[in-house]
Amino acid sequence: MDMVTRVRGPDAVPSGQVSPVSSHDEWGMLEEVIVGRLEGAVIPSDHPVVTCNIPGMAARAQALFAGFRYPKIMIEPAQREIDGFVALLQSLGIIVRRPDAVDHRKRFSTPEWSSRGFCNSCPRDSMLVIGDEIIETPMVWPCRYFETHSYRPILKDYFQRGARWTSAPRPQLTDELFDPEFRVPKKGEPISYILTEFEPVFDAADFFRCGRDLFVTRSNVTNASGIEWLRRHLGDGYRIHEIKSCCPNPMHIDTTILPLGPGKILINPEYIDVDHLPAILKGWDILVAPEPDPITDPMLRITSLCGKWLNMNVLMVDEKRVIVDPHHIAMTRALENWGFEPILCEFLHYAAFGGGFHCATLDVRRRGTLKSYF
Repeated sequence: MDMVTRVRGPDAVPSGQVSPVSSHDEWGMLEEVIVGRLEGAVIPSDHPVVTCNIPGMAARAQALFAGFRYPKIMIEPAQREIDGFVALLQSLGIIVRRPDAVDHRKRFSTPEWSSRGFCNSCPRDSMLVIGDEIIETPMVWPCRYFETHSYRPILKDYFQRGARWTSAPRPQLTDELFDPEFRVPKKGEPISYILTEFEPVFDAADFFRCGRDLFVTRSNVTNASGIEWLRRHLGDGYRIHEIKSCCPNPMHIDTTILPLGPGKILINPEYIDVDHLPAILKGWDILVAPEPDPITDPMLRITSLCGKWLNMNVLMVDEKRVIVDPHHIAMTRALENWGFEPILCEFLHYAAFGGGFHCATLDVRRRGTLKSYF
């Protein structure tokens, strides 16, 4: 049904119970986090909305091998990295939750289409935490249609302990949602999107949170209707501001612009025109991301789904400490110069499965209260 499904009510939660979910921004002290998983991952099923966001040779390989298991040469180093990342978070006293392992080779269908899965590597995409509420998002990649099912044991546990749990309207994902004439714009051409406004769709990773203000970029997985759905759902207590991206094939905000703390925002100089930022951000310190250190490994260059600016995909532990890959030397030095304390953790191979540290996590609980920073 095209309606909001909310699991909540006065009889569902014991009186006086405090929600285990509480996160209002991207920088409060991290206390609990969901981290993705690689077991069972398969190359995503072929679809124009998938291939338009996969660069070059990786897109051709994806179309050819869709539905097959990833080769060990990709899985094994990425698995070592995610294991090391989890161990690091736990050593910092952070509670880590993990989704169930899933065999993504299984085919599923709706009356209009069928697909195999992908992986549950990036909880940042499929769920959005706003205060004590977790919102399952209406994602547009067909291969990710049931991805949040692997997180359901965690979501049900949070609900039983007092969290609010909402699911946005599940999209039909029929041909009407996709522009059949779409092509990735060339340099200098106006930005366009593969999505129509047939129905609301969005990935949570196209948003970031600064208390009562949320910021979003439209992309090839988030349309204007999806942004409007969230605006109406959150109501007058929140404001949503759109940020224009110059990325020719935009998908997810965290390699375009990302806050590192109150009053400090990291921008991608290729994708962001500072003069066109929302006026509300003009009083913040603009930290320009340094040119990324080149990745020379041919396999990593081909398989990364994050593109050139993976060095921006960092995770704030608190207002000072930030987790960054040691390969990104220029970014590490820049963070130190800006007054942050980098914590190094290898993570380059994980990019083949959808992201860096920010993508691979969903911060469920950060210390702090809801307030306005503007």
